[in-house]
Amino acid sequence: MHAEYKVPGGKLVVIDLDVKDNMIEQARLSGDFFLEPPEALGLINQALQGLSVNSSAEEIAAHVSRALPSDTEMFGLDPQAIGIVLRRALA
Repeated sequence: MHAEYKVPGGKLVVIDLDVKDNMIEQARLSGDFFLEPPEALGLINQALQGLSVNSSAEEIAAHVSRALPSDTEMFGLDPQAIGIVLRRALA
């Protein structure tokens, strides 16, 4: 599954998903955004694994926020954008 989302005033967010038994088995987030620290991208991808395909965009955003260190900086995207693009991929 694949989806793209252009954040208003921000960057392009792309997600590719593998789903099994109504759960996200693997997630690969990419795009022209920037994250600090560098390992934040891996943490996001790991956080998305195991989520139900029925999770709302808000639930996804909250889950991503909890998975990231407090000093994470996101440039051109935010957890809500990740929730939106993931829901688009699952639609």
